[in-house]
Amino acid sequence: MTELTVWHDGACPLCRAEISLMRRLDTRRAIRFVDATTSAEETCPIDRRVLLARFHASEDGRLLSGAAAFAAMWRAIPVLRPLGLLARSPTALRLLETAYLGFLRVRPSLQRAVRRVVPT
Repeated sequence: MTELTVWHDGACPLCRAEISLMRRLDTRRAIRFVDATTSAEETCPIDRRVLLARFHASEDGRLLSGAAAFAAMWRAIPVLRPLGLLARSPTALRLLETAYLGFLRVRPSLQRAVRRVVPT
């Protein structure tokens, strides 16, 4: 079985909502979710600021970032596994990474909007 750790930004309302959904979908409890904002420094495989700037996961000891990290998480969740397997294609992964980079540009605005609506 694949060993998978996912680091997330527990201070981000978007991230909290997404990770909450992923926890519910992770029926096999195959993923270890780590809140990078509150975890001990030694549990972060890289600088915490870098870790929080993009989505990161470790799949069988290999650190992944961005779309590749999402794909690894999806592969561990039965209902999302087909999407994660599709993302093993270099073309699909490039398209997902491009979409993710677009999301990162609008993420600060989305975070501010959500914080106004949903208090922390």
